Amino acid sequence: MQHRASSLSVILLVALAAQFLVHWRIPPAQARAVDLQALPSVPVLRAASLDEPIALSKALMLYLQAFDNQPGLSIPFRDLDYARVEQWLTGIIALDPPSQYPLLTASRLYAEVPVAAKQRGMLDFVERAFLQDPNRRWPWLAHAVVIAKHRLKDLPLASRYAADLREHARGEAVPHWVQQMEIFIREDMNEAESAKILLGGLLESGRVTDPKEWHFLSEQLKELEGKNKP
Repeated sequence: MQHRASSLSVILLVALAAQFLVHWRIPPAQARAVDLQALPSVPVLRAASLDEPIALSKALMLYLQAFDNQPGLSIPFRDLDYARVEQWLTGIIALDPPSQYPLLTASRLYAEVPVAAKQRGMLDFVERAFLQDPNRRWPWLAHAVVIAKHRLKDLPLASRYAADLREHARGEAVPHWVQQMEIFIREDMNEAESAKILLGGLLESGRVTDPKEWHFLSEQLKELEGKNKP
């Protein structure tokens, strides 16, 4: 019980430190979207965490998520300063690299706003974070492929993200369909020959072991080969 009470005290102290860090320069004023302050540097955050960086990262994430709902004001996500949001997410990830939640909010919350420039910026942030830990962070870049294709209608961008997945997300726990995304994006781009090469390489790699999946992909390859016949 004493250890538990001590842990709770530490968490409360960390939460208070987080509140101090985000409020120490905010003058009393009416809440506005631009009021989201710059996050202190990661070394400062680590020092303020009292050796509890994970607890501080969670407190900062809660603060950021709640920022759009302030007393007497509801701020649409599209009105937030996304450069500042990205800075916060970067700092939060640095405090707790294994956490998936910052990238979940980046790809499924902040990247869903109906503002193309902000969507692109957030998706590029997800891509950069993915490249630092691809076998753990692939789900968020896979979602970025979907947004780029269906929301932004930007097949070259979707193809770039899908190529990142194919090249870097190669761990045993990564599903095979992640490797297949680029094939179908290229087919949508009328790059049948390129898609055929990628699909053939995937089948020859030995990574596809499920018979039904193998059959499906083999049929897709035959279909692509048929399209190339005169």
